[in-house]
Amino acid sequence: MQDADPDTAFRHRHLLGIEGLSPAEIELFLDLADSYVELNRQADKKRSLLRGRTLINCFFENSTRTRTSFEVAGKRLGADVVNMAVAVSSMVKGETLIDTAMTLNAMHPDVLVVRHPESGAVQLLSEKVDGAVINAGDGSHEHPTQALLDALTMRRRKGRLTGLVVAICGDILHSRVARSNIALLNTMGARVRVVAPRTLLPAAIERLGVEVHHDMNAGLADVDIVMMLRLQSERMHGSFVPSTREYFHFFGLDYDKLRRAKPDALIMHPGPMNRGVEIGSEVADDIDRSLIREQVEMGVAVRMACLEILAGRRSNLPPVS
Repeated sequence: MQDADPDTAFRHRHLLGIEGLSPAEIELFLDLADSYVELNRQADKKRSLLRGRTLINCFFENSTRTRTSFEVAGKRLGADVVNMAVAVSSMVKGETLIDTAMTLNAMHPDVLVVRHPESGAVQLLSEKVDGAVINAGDGSHEHPTQALLDALTMRRRKGRLTGLVVAICGDILHSRVARSNIALLNTMGARVRVVAPRTLLPAAIERLGVEVHHDMNAGLADVDIVMMLRLQSERMHGSFVPSTREYFHFFGLDYDKLRRAKPDALIMHPGPMNRGVEIGSEVADDIDRSLIREQVEMGVAVRMACLEILAGRRSNLPPVS
């Protein structure tokens, strides 16, 4: 675990994205999270570090994996955790995001974990509250804690991030996970490739500092990590792929395509998986090469680190005006 004091090493009120973080700040999260991995494997997982602090999970979009992970992380650190299903309450009744922010702020939470379907909405909300805000995914913009847990997973298995060749494959266009991972991996000195049909790539994707491939065989050649992304049909308006069967034939991960990667290449997926669409079951369940379950475990540790770093320093920050 890093010896740096979180109060002085991370000088941001919120965690809204990976973009703009320094390598030292990213390492602060990863090193602290690394220390929590072993704690979470013990029988006694509970700590009182955040006793008396209140964490509100405020999800305008449904999520099981991320919300549960933050809930477990908060409770293991001793915080009072409240889950708000905003998607089926206030917003349905016509309340604006600003009104919701002001209502939440009146409850004096120490940390708000927010997921929202619109890019930029979490930042807007963060400007209206006194507590720390953690972005749990906003539209197609960013998902910083997912990138951090992916980085921790890679670092623990490969021993480093610098110099790794990582292929991110699939629906890059709609993926906040891809954007956060690209930002983090570039910052930490990895090489990033994106592999997708042209219809699933943002315009001018090269400006993000990635190699672009439209063929899996070429894109996976000699890579260390293969990260698959699901087709986000809920964000698609129109036809982006001819059919899921054809998509799997050309862009789904199976052992035939995986042979192009390094012999010790590892497989990742942020979940939830669409088996037989972007990844075959036999590859996803490969106990030697798949890190998918390990990613879930790292998620709790990373979110514990985020809560410690942000909630532990709230008293040093002035309230918003």
